[in-house]
Amino acid sequence: MSSIKHGRLKLDNRDVRILSILQKEGRIPKAALAERVNLSATPCWERLKRLEEAGIIERYGAKVSMKAFGPLTQVFVQIELEAHHAENFARFERAMADIPEIVECWAVGGGIDYFLKVVVRDLEAYQDLVDQLLAAEIGVNRYYSYVVTMPVKEEPVPVELFAATD
Repeated sequence: MSSIKHGRLKLDNRDVRILSILQKEGRIPKAALAERVNLSATPCWERLKRLEEAGIIERYGAKVSMKAFGPLTQVFVQIELEAHHAENFARFERAMADIPEIVECWAVGGGIDYFLKVVVRDLEAYQDLVDQLLAAEIGVNRYYSYVVTMPVKEEPVPVELFAATD
């Protein structure tokens, strides 16, 4: 059984197995999940609730196929800001939150300040988005675009490699 240690939930191998299965099969029936981790339904349900309450399971969702919507374009963008003060970062990050085509935004260390993942209908829509970003005066000094030509690998984080277990 898992235990809480120093305010952090300690995971055992069954907890890790539950997490690994749920990342790939989020809609698995609870009875099937219990069977796969060799538990009866009630103890499995209790573990699942504990993982949710501890914030280890943040949410459940579906992986939607982008191909279902016809051709779409994904672009990774490196962003360098003009100035590096807290208010510059805050202004940029607020702007990112309001742009639905920017589906992911990471602040990074090094010579580049941010990486963005952008999904648009086509390159013309991407250029329109870039023009809007530059016109918005949110501090973009320089940007570099990398168009995705083919996804090679998209997998969930391998929790079994990183979870501290009993």
